Amino acid sequence: MADAPTSPAEIAAAWQRERPGTPTSSIEIVTPIWRLAKLFADDRARVLRAAGIDAATLDLLSVLRRSGPPYRLTTRELARRTLVTAGAISQRVARAEREGLIHRAPGGTGRKSVVVTLTEEGHALIERSVDSVLGREASLVAGLTPEERATLVQLLDKLTADVRRRLSAEP
Repeated sequence: MADAPTSPAEIAAAWQRERPGTPTSSIEIVTPIWRLAKLFADDRARVLRAAGIDAATLDLLSVLRRSGPPYRLTTRELARRTLVTAGAISQRVARAEREGLIHRAPGGTGRKSVVVTLTEEGHALIERSVDSVLGREASLVAGLTPEERATLVQLLDKLTADVRRRLSAEP
């Protein structure tokens, strides 16, 4: 039995050998993206564990921190900026409030409006965490030149936009 193919080119060639005519043109693009996503996700999880924060809390606190002083947003705006459901935001906010990382108060613009504000403890945690996460990720992509990074950013943006367009056009 031959060694299993490991490179995307080998995988595509094996499919063509075993099933001529199989559409394999995406394998050399999609497979490395999946592999990189797994490597980045696994590494980020290790960094977050060491920093004492989970990915959902990092996401919530990051959005609040990036909003600028006074680090306050409605739950509706948090849901929009994090691309998660209102229910998921409610769970994240409740957990972060129990941990003293945010403060939740009525929004005043409607009976369901809720405003979430970063506390001093939440601010300190996101400051430590974002440095750990982004510093680590910067080190992981340091092998690319500035020109390569710019090209990759453009290509990823183009591919992301095109995939979103194609998926939204499906019934």
